[in-house]
Amino acid sequence: MADSTVRIDGNTLRLPGGVAVRFVRTLRLPETGTHPLPPGLGDFPVRRVADFPDTVPEEWRARGGVMLPVYLREAMWLSFGGTREPAALQVGVGKVCAVSGKPWSDRLSRSPQNYVVLPRQPWLDGINSGKGTVRQFVAVPLGLGATVEGQVTGEEVWGGVQLQSFPLGEPELTKWRKAELRRSQQARARAKTLPTGGYGMPAMPMAAGAPGAAPTRSSRPGSAMGLGVGGSMHQEVYEDDRPLKDWADAPAGRVFVHLVTPPEWRRITGEAPPPSPVDRAAYTRAGLPWFDYYDQDAEDLAPTDTLGAVQPVGDWLGDDHEPWQQPTADQVQPLKDAKGKPVEDGDW
Repeated sequence: MADSTVRIDGNTLRLPGGVAVRFVRTLRLPETGTHPLPPGLGDFPVRRVADFPDTVPEEWRARGGVMLPVYLREAMWLSFGGTREPAALQVGVGKVCAVSGKPWSDRLSRSPQNYVVLPRQPWLDGINSGKGTVRQFVAVPLGLGATVEGQVTGEEVWGGVQLQSFPLGEPELTKWRKAELRRSQQARARAKTLPTGGYGMPAMPMAAGAPGAAPTRSSRPGSAMGLGVGGSMHQEVYEDDRPLKDWADAPAGRVFVHLVTPPEWRRITGEAPPPSPVDRAAYTRAGLPWFDYYDQDAEDLAPTDTLGAVQPVGDWLGDDHEPWQQPTADQVQPLKDAKGKPVEDGDW
């Protein structure tokens, strides 16, 4: 019987089938215009709900999973770097699919597609709301109606982020592994004939905690948070080029990710939350890079009417008048194509 255990390895969630997910802090974009991909500013800390049974809310214990601290209007993206084998990953925001805008489902769908294809999709920065663009994930409290969940369903019951992975079916996975072994053997044979130096992939920048360090993109009672949307950025959500029958019929594993305010994080865990997010204008003034990613062989999914109609959090909370400085052309860098403790699942 296949292992359905989700594990937490440092700040990485490892779902069955070799799926790796990290939650990355980033700069929040303006809510007007379309922008390059913002940089990574380090991982959010992730902790198991089961490790804090006496201090987490009762409904969190029932749902299990993990939690991470996030500031009001802080932005994040999901990194899938380190995913080892093909997988279909469903991403929910308040149990609304971030790709299709449909309600959370235990099955994969292609009409519309309700998952991202790993490892081809290197990250996801927001909901699939435009052709070749997404709207940035931005944290807001439940109860205001500003979350994607609130705008799509009219209720705010779940909050957080939900992840569910489907591996390839056994015949297709075996075929893929044999093809990968052949490619690896051919690559090693070619490497023996090449001169040394100058042929490696460029090193990816390392994570930053503040301006001056190199970024990466490899790179409710007051405490519960959900995800709304912020500004628009250039990012494709890739269409699956496999037939649906290639994937497993049932998910291999799933996890509920609770979002909590920094004061509640301190109360629950006894740990200090990360510092508040860096000012984006200061980052740009420092000349640090933004990013552009394009896969010419992949097809972008069409946006859905449901997600295209979701309004940014500024429409609900007002403009916070944070200054914005457009990055210069030479700051936008092109990117090339590219075990831990078990996490308890619960009732959600």
